[in-house]
Amino acid sequence: MRHFRRILPLLLLLLAPLLFTSCVKEDEYADNPRGNFEALWRILDEHYCFFDYKARQYKLDWNEVHVRYSKQISDQMSDEQLFEVLGNMLGELRDGHVNMYSGFDVARYWSWRENYPSNVDDSLLNKYLGTNYRIANGMKYRILDDNVGYIRCATFENSFGSGNLTNILSYLLPTRGLIIDIRNNSGGLISSAEELAARFTNEELLVGYIQHKTGKAHDAFSAMREQWLKPSRGLRWQKPVVVLTNRGVYSAANEFVKYMKCCPNVRIVGDKTGGGAGMPFGSELPNGWGVRFSACPIYDKNKESTEFGIAPDVNVSLDIVDFYNGIDTIIEHARKLLE
Repeated sequence: MRHFRRILPLLLLLLAPLLFTSCVKEDEYADNPRGNFEALWRILDEHYCFFDYKARQYKLDWNEVHVRYSKQISDQMSDEQLFEVLGNMLGELRDGHVNMYSGFDVARYWSWRENYPSNVDDSLLNKYLGTNYRIANGMKYRILDDNVGYIRCATFENSFGSGNLTNILSYLLPTRGLIIDIRNNSGGLISSAEELAARFTNEELLVGYIQHKTGKAHDAFSAMREQWLKPSRGLRWQKPVVVLTNRGVYSAANEFVKYMKCCPNVRIVGDKTGGGAGMPFGSELPNGWGVRFSACPIYDKNKESTEFGIAPDVNVSLDIVDFYNGIDTIIEHARKLLE
């Protein structure tokens, strides 16, 4: 019996940017720079889920990080100085789901997208959408002049209604293929990513696995449990689909790409996604600053982590000559594939 035929309801808010999904209680530490530093390091040491993976990827040594940043802590530090040091320490994890929240700033790691070409431009998107596009629950859609359907899905923060998706797909049914443009979609509700992906399969699909922390050790995890994508009961798309991606695709949008790679007649085109494959949990420092971090790792169907992104089936970047001629190279490549 498959107990995880459908993606776990526990994941409904998986990877939503700047959102606490749970709370981790910690031992008491003094409310001073040293106490807050030790509390933050310990919270991550006992609950963060990617230490072993990132040690393999770029030789992260969390104990060495403690030694190096401990030397920067002093009782004379201001709150702003302490925030900067602690934020820099969190940056060592290279995780967009790791944040620290004070009353004056948010520590964040955005290099997962900032260090790469954007491969999307609003002026080009506006040209392809024109002014006569339709809007339903945050998604913009229209039929392009070569009879290709185009959906611009910029976020999964909205809960998609079944009727909305059916109306959109019904309108696009006469087309010969569909482009779903999720470039710069940084995530939101995992339920929305699942509901949209469920329109592109006629059978249940194994799309990945999830683990949970079972102890304080870096390698203390439960056995991998299956994630299954169940076909929608509403209208399901049967024609070819191309999903457009770039480094700005993160979190729940990264999960959507993972699901779609398992669906038939779907190709992923563009740049590698930004990643973000950990369920975020929350805690608090002695001074009241909030902390968010990845605590439950999620994998693809091959049991590989997608924390650092998912490669496209076809790698395409915006061409500078095309750009100055008002052409989106990635959209045009997708249209050719649908021919």
